[in-house]
Amino acid sequence: MSDQSANLEWRDEKIPVSTRFDDPYFSLDNGLDETLHVFLAGNDLPARFVPGFHIAELGFGTGLNFLAAWRAWEQSGQTTPLRYTSFEAFPMTATEMRRALEAFPELEAYADRLCTAWADDPTLSTLEGVDAQVVIGDARTTLAQQGWQADAWFLDGFSPAKNPELWDEALLAEVGKHTAIGGTSATYTAAGFVRRNLEAAGFEVTRVPGFGRKRHMTVARRV
Repeated sequence: MSDQSANLEWRDEKIPVSTRFDDPYFSLDNGLDETLHVFLAGNDLPARFVPGFHIAELGFGTGLNFLAAWRAWEQSGQTTPLRYTSFEAFPMTATEMRRALEAFPELEAYADRLCTAWADDPTLSTLEGVDAQVVIGDARTTLAQQGWQADAWFLDGFSPAKNPELWDEALLAEVGKHTAIGGTSATYTAAGFVRRNLEAAGFEVTRVPGFGRKRHMTVARRV
């Protein structure tokens, strides 16, 4: 199997688990509810949506966060495309993605469009209706090459204990550089070193109630 493949096994036939990082791609309780709580509410979305709003993400995974944000954008009444940039080192195949997203029938219309475009080109160059780009490769290299600042970040790498590279000080410093002043970030983890690295990157960091069995999560604002 390719070193760049997702390397999956399936729990209960529907929840993808990374064998590389020994971690599920979304909550075993309810992945969509977790996304809405952690990444959307954690960034005060959709209340902050304005034309040209830019979400960036570490860890595209199944595309669940993207689909939830895209749906929220359209439901909020925005008429211009959402801008969404995500970084993914180990992309799924379109078949794996489609299987994972079957767990969320309420997103089916969006998932069908995503999976069709993903099969054509996983950078999402052919996906219409949203200004989306997935940057394939190691974010520790590729983020520094970007020339934009995002309004909100979804920090969704695998568990910091199992995937520390996506939470290290240098990478989160780049996240800070690529966040507009007043922009935000949110993540499911409340690990102390992650919070310290976000503070070092220029964020004001707050620990708030987490989703489900997780007592705490982290939200941060660029100052």
